[in-house]
Amino acid sequence: MEKVVQESISTFSVNGLNKLNQQDSYLYISNHRDISLDAALLALNLYQSGFKTFNIAVGNNLMEETWASDLFRLNKSFIIQRSGGTKKEIYSGLSLASQFIYQSIFQDNDSIWIAQKQGRAKDGIDATDPALLKMIHLTKRKSQSVANYFNSLKVVPVSISYEYDPNDQLKAKELYSSQSNSAYIKEKDEDLRSIANGITGFKGNVNINLSEPMTFDENDDYQTIAEKITHSIVAMYELHPTNYAACNLMEMNFQDQGQYTQKEIKQAQAKLEDRLKSLEKGARSKLLEQYANPVIRKLKLS
Repeated sequence: MEKVVQESISTFSVNGLNKLNQQDSYLYISNHRDISLDAALLALNLYQSGFKTFNIAVGNNLMEETWASDLFRLNKSFIIQRSGGTKKEIYSGLSLASQFIYQSIFQDNDSIWIAQKQGRAKDGIDATDPALLKMIHLTKRKSQSVANYFNSLKVVPVSISYEYDPNDQLKAKELYSSQSNSAYIKEKDEDLRSIANGITGFKGNVNINLSEPMTFDENDDYQTIAEKITHSIVAMYELHPTNYAACNLMEMNFQDQGQYTQKEIKQAQAKLEDRLKSLEKGARSKLLEQYANPVIRKLKLS
């Protein structure tokens, strides 16, 4: 991982570890951009800073290939049964994952990393799925209220941002295809290429921000807790010149362009324009939306 950082990232920063205790276990709930790196980069920084790493929640859809199964199991991953089989089998798998999370945090004192919703946010819109929280609560739903249980889990929202997404073109093609009423047929090795691109492709500056453990009100339900986690992740999201450049290319010219100079944003704009060249018109807008949506989402908070 250190080699990945050295060779594909310009600067890598992590903020918020001072809000955590090295001896405690946490439930890290993160936005999701890259199949393997989102969790791996945080784990690397935790390890380098004297913290324990964590068990990583992975959907069973990524376990269909032997290479993927081996890769994730080597990285302290556990499987969440989200698809396939009967409803009873899926429910049983979700219950097992819930039990594992409980055991990891309360019995083994091991932290958990889990994405805020199923799949990557290919459109750049980060949102926490209440169904995810319901799954986590399954093992204690009859004995602890939602808010009480999530307070005891010590939920830490995590917001990761990449200046450049090595898979932005692949994501744009998939989004355009699925939204233009044509079935998107994933190539056999597409997940493998996505993982490889994510690891080796140039990412520019990468930032991770962590919140202090959240405290929820007694009457908070799954929806309210999900909204609070989402608000924290969006508020912490570190915007890059590419985000503002995408807004400019979509003719959404915001006067406030953060801490960046016009030169930096124009350079980012030129690089984005270069990435658009190989895409058909409809997919181009999907690529730009990936970068522009985080700006729009943050503005809605203010």
